[in-house]
Amino acid sequence: MKLLLEIEDELKATHLLEVLKGLSYVKTERLSAEKAELLKDIKAAIEEIKLVKAGQKEAKDAEIFLDEL
Repeated sequence: MKLLLEIEDELKATHLLEVLKGLSYVKTERLSAEKAELLKDIKAAIEEIKLVKAGQKEAKDAEIFLDEL
C-alpha cells in the first residue's frame, strides 16, 4: 500500500518521518517540491476527468486546450 501524506508543520513532519523510518516494514521517500506539485496537478486532472465522465462538467475542445499550452 502506498500513501501520500501532506504535513504542513515541518517539525511535526520530520518527527513523523523519523518514527516511520524506525519501522522495518515501512519505506519512506521524500518528494521534491516539483514532484509534489506534479502529483497534485495529476490528481486534479483525474478528478476533472471523473467529473466530465459523470456529466457534471463539460469537456474542453482539444484546440482550446492546446492553445492554453
